[in-house]
Amino acid sequence: MFETREQRRSRIINVSIIAFSHFAHDVYTSFLAPLLPLLIKRFSLNYVQAAWLNVIRGLPTLLNPFIGAFVDKKGGKAIVILAPTIAAISMSLVGIAPSYGILGILLFVAGVNSTFYHVPSPVMVKKISKGYSGAGMGLFMVGGETARFLGPLVVMGAVSLWGLNGIWRLIPFGLFASILLFFRLKRINLYSSSDNQTADLTPVREVFAKVYKFFVVMFFYLVFRALVKTSLTYFLPTFLHLRGASLWLSGAALSILEVAGIVGTFLGGWISDLWGRFRTLLISSIVTPILVLLFVWLPAVWSLPLLILIGLFMFVTGPVLLAYVHDLKTDRPAFVNSLYMISNFFVSSIASLFFGWLGDKIGMINALYLVSFLSFGAVPVLLLFKKVDKLK
Repeated sequence: MFETREQRRSRIINVSIIAFSHFAHDVYTSFLAPLLPLLIKRFSLNYVQAAWLNVIRGLPTLLNPFIGAFVDKKGGKAIVILAPTIAAISMSLVGIAPSYGILGILLFVAGVNSTFYHVPSPVMVKKISKGYSGAGMGLFMVGGETARFLGPLVVMGAVSLWGLNGIWRLIPFGLFASILLFFRLKRINLYSSSDNQTADLTPVREVFAKVYKFFVVMFFYLVFRALVKTSLTYFLPTFLHLRGASLWLSGAALSILEVAGIVGTFLGGWISDLWGRFRTLLISSIVTPILVLLFVWLPAVWSLPLLILIGLFMFVTGPVLLAYVHDLKTDRPAFVNSLYMISNFFVSSIASLFFGWLGDKIGMINALYLVSFLSFGAVPVLLLFKKVDKLK
Protein backbone atom coordinates (compact mmCIF):
# COMPACT_ATOMS: atom_id res chain seq x y z
CA MET A 1 0.00 0.00 0.00
CA PHE A 2 1.16 3.55 -0.72
CA GLU A 3 1.46 6.17 1.99
CA THR A 4 3.18 9.53 2.10
CA ARG A 5 6.15 10.22 4.34
CA GLU A 6 3.94 12.33 6.62
CA GLN A 7 1.36 9.53 6.90
CA ARG A 8 4.08 7.02 7.73
CA ARG A 9 5.55 9.35 10.36
CA SER A 10 2.14 9.92 11.92
CA ARG A 11 1.43 6.18 11.97
CA ILE A 12 4.72 5.37 13.70
CA ILE A 13 4.27 8.13 16.29
CA ASN A 14 0.72 7.06 17.10
CA VAL A 15 1.67 3.39 17.46
CA SER A 16 4.60 4.47 19.65
CA ILE A 17 2.20 6.29 21.98
CA ILE A 18 0.16 3.11 22.47
CA ALA A 19 3.42 1.19 22.93
CA PHE A 20 4.40 3.66 25.68
CA SER A 21 1.11 2.98 27.45
CA HIS A 22 1.98 -0.73 27.27
CA PHE A 23 5.34 0.03 28.85
CA ALA A 24 3.89 2.24 31.59
CA HIS A 25 1.38 -0.46 32.54
CA ASP A 26 3.55 -3.57 32.30
CA VAL A 27 6.54 -2.13 34.15
CA TYR A 28 4.45 -2.51 37.33
CA THR A 29 2.88 -5.89 36.53
CA SER A 30 6.42 -7.26 36.04
CA PHE A 31 7.18 -6.76 39.75
CA LEU A 32 5.68 -10.06 40.90
CA ALA A 33 8.25 -12.54 39.58
CA PRO A 34 11.38 -10.82 41.00
CA LEU A 35 9.61 -10.23 44.33
CA LEU A 36 8.44 -13.85 44.53
CA PRO A 37 11.44 -15.17 46.55
CA LEU A 38 10.80 -12.44 49.17
CA LEU A 39 7.07 -13.13 49.24
CA ILE A 40 7.65 -16.88 49.55
CA LYS A 41 9.89 -16.21 52.54
CA ARG A 42 7.59 -13.62 54.19
CA PHE A 43 4.43 -15.75 53.97
CA SER A 44 6.11 -19.22 54.11
CA LEU A 45 4.62 -20.29 50.77
CA ASN A 46 5.15 -23.52 48.86
CA TYR A 47 5.43 -23.42 45.07
CA VAL A 48 1.77 -24.17 44.46
CA GLN A 49 0.74 -21.28 46.71
CA ALA A 50 3.22 -19.07 44.89
CA ALA A 51 1.75 -20.17 41.55
CA TRP A 52 -1.76 -19.31 42.78
CA LEU A 53 -0.68 -15.66 43.04
CA ASN A 54 -0.18 -15.66 39.28
CA VAL A 55 -3.57 -17.32 38.79
CA ILE A 56 -5.31 -14.78 41.05
CA ARG A 57 -3.77 -11.95 39.05
CA GLY A 58 -5.02 -13.52 35.82
CA LEU A 59 -8.49 -14.51 37.06
CA PRO A 60 -10.21 -11.30 35.81
CA THR A 61 -9.33 -12.38 32.28
CA LEU A 62 -12.54 -14.40 32.44
CA LEU A 63 -14.30 -11.06 31.89
CA ASN A 64 -12.57 -10.57 28.56
CA PRO A 65 -15.45 -11.45 26.20
CA PHE A 66 -17.74 -8.96 27.96
CA ILE A 67 -15.05 -6.28 27.93
CA GLY A 68 -14.37 -7.00 24.28
CA ALA A 69 -18.03 -6.57 23.35
CA PHE A 70 -18.11 -3.28 25.28
CA VAL A 71 -14.95 -1.93 23.64
CA ASP A 72 -16.23 -2.79 20.16
CA LYS A 73 -19.17 -0.48 20.86
CA LYS A 74 -17.63 2.29 22.95
CA GLY A 75 -13.86 2.33 22.35
CA GLY A 76 -11.17 2.17 25.03
CA LYS A 77 -9.19 5.41 25.28
CA ALA A 78 -10.10 6.07 28.92
CA ILE A 79 -9.12 2.52 29.86
CA VAL A 80 -5.68 2.87 28.31
CA ILE A 81 -5.15 6.26 29.98
CA LEU A 82 -6.03 5.11 33.50
CA ALA A 83 -4.25 1.73 33.34
CA PRO A 84 -0.74 2.88 34.43
CA THR A 85 -2.10 4.64 37.54
CA ILE A 86 -4.13 1.65 38.71
CA ALA A 87 -1.23 -0.73 38.00
CA ALA A 88 1.15 1.51 39.92
CA ILE A 89 -1.03 1.67 43.01
CA SER A 90 -1.99 -2.02 43.17
CA MET A 91 1.45 -3.50 42.41
CA SER A 92 3.49 -1.02 44.47
CA LEU A 93 1.44 -1.78 47.57
CA VAL A 94 2.23 -5.52 47.56
CA GLY A 95 5.32 -4.74 49.62
CA ILE A 96 3.20 -3.67 52.59
CA ALA A 97 0.54 -6.38 52.27
CA PRO A 98 0.08 -7.77 55.82
CA SER A 99 -1.22 -11.17 54.77
CA TYR A 100 -1.47 -13.64 51.90
CA GLY A 101 -5.15 -12.71 51.54
CA ILE A 102 -4.50 -8.95 51.18
CA LEU A 103 -1.69 -9.74 48.75
CA GLY A 104 -4.18 -11.75 46.69
CA ILE A 105 -6.67 -8.85 46.68
CA LEU A 106 -4.03 -6.39 45.43
CA LEU A 107 -3.01 -8.80 42.66
CA PHE A 108 -6.65 -9.34 41.72
CA VAL A 109 -7.13 -5.56 41.34
CA ALA A 110 -3.99 -5.43 39.20
CA GLY A 111 -5.42 -8.27 37.14
CA VAL A 112 -8.74 -6.50 36.58
CA ASN A 113 -6.87 -3.43 35.41
CA SER A 114 -4.60 -5.47 33.16
CA THR A 115 -7.59 -7.24 31.63
CA PHE A 116 -9.32 -3.96 30.81
CA TYR A 117 -6.10 -2.58 29.32
CA HIS A 118 -5.07 -5.48 27.11
CA VAL A 119 -8.40 -5.83 25.31
CA PRO A 120 -8.63 -2.40 23.59
CA SER A 121 -4.95 -1.56 23.17
CA PRO A 122 -4.09 -4.12 20.43
CA VAL A 123 -7.27 -3.10 18.61
CA MET A 124 -6.02 0.49 18.63
CA VAL A 125 -2.68 -0.67 17.23
CA LYS A 126 -4.43 -2.61 14.47
CA LYS A 127 -6.46 0.43 13.44
CA ILE A 128 -3.45 2.76 13.48
CA SER A 129 -1.09 0.31 11.74
CA LYS A 130 -3.47 -0.24 8.82
CA GLY A 131 -1.64 -2.61 6.41
CA TYR A 132 1.42 -3.02 8.66
CA SER A 133 -0.16 -4.93 11.52
CA GLY A 134 2.79 -7.28 12.06
CA ALA A 135 5.24 -4.41 12.51
CA GLY A 136 2.68 -2.46 14.55
CA MET A 137 2.07 -5.38 16.91
CA GLY A 138 5.84 -5.84 17.13
CA LEU A 139 6.34 -2.24 18.27
CA PHE A 140 3.42 -2.55 20.70
CA MET A 141 4.88 -5.73 22.16
CA VAL A 142 8.31 -4.09 22.43
CA GLY A 143 6.70 -1.62 24.85
CA GLY A 144 5.59 -4.51 27.04
CA GLU A 145 8.88 -6.40 26.78
CA THR A 146 10.87 -3.26 27.61
CA ALA A 147 8.74 -2.93 30.74
CA ARG A 148 9.41 -6.52 31.69
CA PHE A 149 13.14 -5.89 31.20
CA LEU A 150 13.24 -2.72 33.32
CA GLY A 151 10.59 -3.75 35.86
CA PRO A 152 12.73 -6.32 37.74
CA LEU A 153 15.68 -3.90 37.84
CA VAL A 154 13.48 -1.05 39.06
CA VAL A 155 11.79 -3.03 41.81
CA MET A 156 15.02 -4.70 42.96
CA GLY A 157 16.67 -1.29 43.07
CA ALA A 158 13.73 -0.02 45.11
CA VAL A 159 14.03 -2.97 47.51
CA SER A 160 17.75 -2.27 47.91
CA LEU A 161 17.07 1.40 48.72
CA TRP A 162 13.89 1.22 50.79
CA GLY A 163 13.24 -2.45 51.52
CA LEU A 164 10.19 -4.45 50.45
CA ASN A 165 7.93 -2.22 52.54
CA GLY A 166 9.13 0.90 50.71
CA ILE A 167 8.37 0.08 47.07
CA TRP A 168 5.14 2.12 47.31
CA ARG A 169 7.41 5.08 46.47
CA LEU A 170 7.32 3.91 42.84
CA ILE A 171 3.67 4.98 42.41
CA PRO A 172 4.30 8.53 41.02
CA PHE A 173 5.60 7.33 37.63
CA GLY A 174 2.27 5.63 36.94
CA LEU A 175 0.41 8.85 37.75
CA PHE A 176 2.72 10.82 35.46
CA ALA A 177 2.25 8.30 32.64
CA SER A 178 -1.54 8.55 32.81
CA ILE A 179 -1.39 12.36 32.67
CA LEU A 180 0.93 12.22 29.66
CA LEU A 181 -1.29 9.68 27.89
CA PHE A 182 -4.35 11.84 28.47
CA PHE A 183 -2.83 14.76 26.58
CA ARG A 184 -1.38 12.57 23.80
CA LEU A 185 -4.24 10.16 23.14
CA LYS A 186 -6.91 12.83 22.89
CA ARG A 187 -5.22 13.96 19.65
CA ILE A 188 -5.60 10.56 17.99
CA ASN A 189 -8.83 9.65 16.20
CA LEU A 190 -8.97 5.89 16.67
CA TYR A 191 -12.61 5.21 15.90
CA SER A 192 -14.76 6.60 13.16
CA SER A 193 -18.40 7.28 13.90
CA SER A 194 -19.38 4.07 12.14
CA ASP A 195 -17.30 2.03 14.57
CA ASN A 196 -19.78 2.80 17.31
CA GLN A 197 -22.94 1.95 15.39
CA THR A 198 -23.95 -1.11 17.38
CA ALA A 199 -26.75 -2.03 14.98
CA ASP A 200 -24.22 -2.74 12.24
CA LEU A 201 -22.05 -5.08 14.32
CA THR A 202 -22.21 -8.82 13.74
CA PRO A 203 -23.78 -10.63 16.73
CA VAL A 204 -21.19 -12.08 19.09
CA ARG A 205 -22.61 -15.60 18.65
CA GLU A 206 -22.03 -15.49 14.88
CA VAL A 207 -18.49 -14.21 15.32
CA PHE A 208 -17.71 -17.00 17.78
CA ALA A 209 -19.15 -19.64 15.44
CA LYS A 210 -16.83 -18.38 12.72
CA VAL A 211 -13.59 -18.30 14.71
CA TYR A 212 -13.92 -21.02 17.34
CA LYS A 213 -11.99 -23.64 15.33
CA PHE A 214 -9.11 -21.22 15.00
CA PHE A 215 -9.06 -20.63 18.75
CA VAL A 216 -9.25 -24.34 19.58
CA VAL A 217 -6.02 -24.85 17.65
CA MET A 218 -4.57 -21.67 19.14
CA PHE A 219 -5.42 -22.86 22.67
CA PHE A 220 -3.54 -26.14 22.40
CA TYR A 221 -0.57 -24.41 20.78
CA LEU A 222 -0.48 -21.91 23.65
CA VAL A 223 -0.66 -24.72 26.23
CA PHE A 224 2.53 -26.35 24.98
CA ARG A 225 4.30 -23.00 24.59
CA ALA A 226 3.27 -21.85 28.07
CA LEU A 227 4.79 -24.92 29.71
CA VAL A 228 8.20 -23.35 29.12
CA LYS A 229 7.45 -19.65 28.80
CA THR A 230 5.27 -19.20 31.89
CA SER A 231 7.37 -21.53 34.03
CA LEU A 232 10.64 -19.88 33.10
CA THR A 233 9.60 -16.24 33.25
CA TYR A 234 7.57 -16.58 36.47
CA PHE A 235 9.91 -18.85 38.41
CA LEU A 236 13.32 -17.86 36.95
CA PRO A 237 14.38 -15.62 39.89
CA THR A 238 13.24 -18.28 42.36
CA PHE A 239 15.07 -21.01 40.41
CA LEU A 240 18.33 -19.07 40.29
CA HIS A 241 18.02 -18.03 43.94
CA LEU A 242 17.74 -21.70 44.87
CA ARG A 243 20.90 -22.35 42.87
CA GLY A 244 22.76 -19.87 45.05
CA ALA A 245 22.43 -16.62 43.11
CA SER A 246 21.76 -13.44 45.05
CA LEU A 247 18.31 -11.87 44.92
CA TRP A 248 19.67 -8.99 42.85
CA LEU A 249 21.41 -11.32 40.37
CA SER A 250 18.26 -13.44 40.08
CA GLY A 251 16.21 -10.36 39.21
CA ALA A 252 18.88 -9.17 36.78
CA ALA A 253 18.79 -12.54 35.01
CA LEU A 254 15.07 -12.08 34.39
CA SER A 255 15.83 -8.63 32.96
CA ILE A 256 18.45 -10.14 30.65
CA LEU A 257 15.87 -12.63 29.40
CA GLU A 258 13.36 -9.83 28.87
CA VAL A 259 15.76 -7.47 27.08
CA ALA A 260 16.59 -10.25 24.65
CA GLY A 261 12.83 -10.69 24.35
CA ILE A 262 12.53 -7.07 23.25
CA VAL A 263 14.70 -7.80 20.23
CA GLY A 264 12.91 -11.09 19.57
CA THR A 265 9.52 -9.41 19.83
CA PHE A 266 10.42 -6.65 17.39
CA LEU A 267 12.00 -9.05 14.92
CA GLY A 268 9.08 -11.46 15.24
CA GLY A 269 6.53 -8.99 13.94
CA TRP A 270 8.80 -7.73 11.18
CA ILE A 271 9.97 -11.17 10.06
CA SER A 272 6.44 -12.57 10.06
CA ASP A 273 5.36 -9.81 7.65
CA LEU A 274 8.21 -10.80 5.31
CA TRP A 275 8.60 -14.58 5.68
CA GLY A 276 5.20 -15.65 6.95
CA ARG A 277 3.67 -16.15 10.36
CA PHE A 278 3.64 -19.96 10.24
CA ARG A 279 7.35 -20.29 9.47
CA THR A 280 8.27 -17.86 12.25
CA LEU A 281 6.22 -19.78 14.82
CA LEU A 282 7.60 -23.14 13.70
CA ILE A 283 11.24 -22.11 14.15
CA SER A 284 10.52 -20.68 17.60
CA SER A 285 8.59 -23.79 18.67
CA ILE A 286 11.52 -26.07 17.83
CA VAL A 287 14.45 -23.97 19.02
CA THR A 288 13.08 -22.61 22.33
CA PRO A 289 12.74 -25.90 24.29
CA ILE A 290 16.17 -27.01 23.07
CA LEU A 291 17.71 -23.83 24.47
CA VAL A 292 15.89 -24.21 27.80
CA LEU A 293 17.12 -27.80 28.15
CA LEU A 294 20.67 -26.56 27.57
CA PHE A 295 20.15 -23.76 30.12
CA VAL A 296 19.21 -26.27 32.83
CA TRP A 297 21.85 -28.86 31.89
CA LEU A 298 24.98 -26.80 31.21
CA PRO A 299 27.13 -25.13 33.93
CA ALA A 300 26.24 -21.65 35.19
CA VAL A 301 28.91 -20.03 32.98
CA TRP A 302 26.62 -20.66 29.98
CA SER A 303 23.56 -19.10 31.62
CA LEU A 304 23.97 -15.58 30.24
CA PRO A 305 24.36 -16.43 26.53
CA LEU A 306 21.61 -19.05 26.76
CA LEU A 307 19.18 -16.63 28.43
CA ILE A 308 19.83 -14.16 25.60
CA LEU A 309 19.13 -16.81 22.96
CA ILE A 310 16.05 -18.05 24.81
CA GLY A 311 14.68 -14.51 24.94
CA LEU A 312 15.30 -14.01 21.21
CA PHE A 313 13.47 -17.17 20.16
CA MET A 314 10.82 -17.50 22.88
CA PHE A 315 9.33 -14.01 22.59
CA VAL A 316 9.17 -14.04 18.80
CA THR A 317 5.72 -15.61 19.00
CA GLY A 318 3.97 -12.74 20.83
CA PRO A 319 3.42 -10.27 17.97
CA VAL A 320 3.01 -13.10 15.45
CA LEU A 321 0.11 -14.64 17.36
CA LEU A 322 -1.46 -11.21 17.88
CA ALA A 323 -1.15 -10.52 14.16
CA TYR A 324 -2.75 -13.92 13.42
CA VAL A 325 -5.67 -13.02 15.68
CA HIS A 326 -6.16 -9.57 14.22
CA ASP A 327 -5.92 -10.88 10.66
CA LEU A 328 -9.23 -12.65 11.25
CA LYS A 329 -11.91 -10.95 9.17
CA THR A 330 -14.48 -9.59 11.61
CA ASP A 331 -16.06 -6.33 12.69
CA ARG A 332 -15.64 -7.44 16.32
CA PRO A 333 -11.84 -7.12 16.74
CA ALA A 334 -11.96 -6.38 20.48
CA PHE A 335 -14.19 -9.41 21.13
CA VAL A 336 -11.86 -11.62 19.07
CA ASN A 337 -8.86 -10.21 20.92
CA SER A 338 -10.60 -10.99 24.21
CA LEU A 339 -10.84 -14.66 23.18
CA TYR A 340 -7.10 -14.66 22.65
CA MET A 341 -6.49 -13.05 26.04
CA ILE A 342 -8.75 -15.46 27.88
CA SER A 343 -6.97 -18.36 26.18
CA ASN A 344 -3.67 -16.94 27.43
CA PHE A 345 -5.04 -16.75 30.96
CA PHE A 346 -6.13 -20.37 31.04
CA VAL A 347 -2.89 -21.72 29.61
CA SER A 348 -0.65 -19.57 31.82
CA SER A 349 -2.66 -20.59 34.88
CA ILE A 350 -2.47 -24.26 33.95
CA ALA A 351 1.26 -23.98 33.25
CA SER A 352 2.17 -22.11 36.44
CA LEU A 353 0.11 -24.39 38.70
CA PHE A 354 1.40 -27.50 36.95
CA PHE A 355 4.98 -26.31 37.26
CA GLY A 356 4.49 -25.32 40.91
CA TRP A 357 3.09 -28.79 41.65
CA LEU A 358 5.99 -30.43 39.81
CA GLY A 359 8.49 -28.24 41.68
CA ASP A 360 7.03 -29.37 45.02
CA LYS A 361 7.01 -33.05 43.93
CA ILE A 362 10.24 -33.57 41.95
CA GLY A 363 12.24 -30.38 42.43
CA MET A 364 12.49 -27.33 40.22
CA ILE A 365 15.39 -28.57 38.07
CA ASN A 366 13.63 -31.82 37.14
CA ALA A 367 10.42 -29.86 36.57
CA LEU A 368 12.16 -27.59 34.03
CA TYR A 369 13.53 -30.64 32.21
CA LEU A 370 10.08 -32.20 31.99
CA VAL A 371 8.18 -29.14 30.78
CA SER A 372 10.87 -28.46 28.18
CA PHE A 373 10.37 -31.90 26.65
CA LEU A 374 6.59 -31.57 26.79
CA SER A 375 6.67 -28.21 25.00
CA PHE A 376 7.81 -29.88 21.77
CA GLY A 377 4.13 -30.82 21.48
CA ALA A 378 3.58 -27.32 20.06
CA VAL A 379 5.12 -28.41 16.74
CA PRO A 380 2.46 -30.94 15.61
CA VAL A 381 -0.32 -28.67 16.90
CA LEU A 382 1.12 -25.80 14.87
CA LEU A 383 0.69 -27.80 11.69
CA LEU A 384 -3.08 -27.50 12.18
CA PHE A 385 -2.75 -23.75 11.63
CA LYS A 386 -2.53 -24.45 7.91
CA LYS A 387 -6.08 -25.82 8.02
CA VAL A 388 -7.54 -22.82 9.86
CA ASP A 389 -5.47 -20.26 7.96
CA LYS A 390 -8.31 -19.72 5.50
CA LEU A 391 -10.22 -17.87 8.19
CA LYS A 392 -7.94 -14.85 7.74
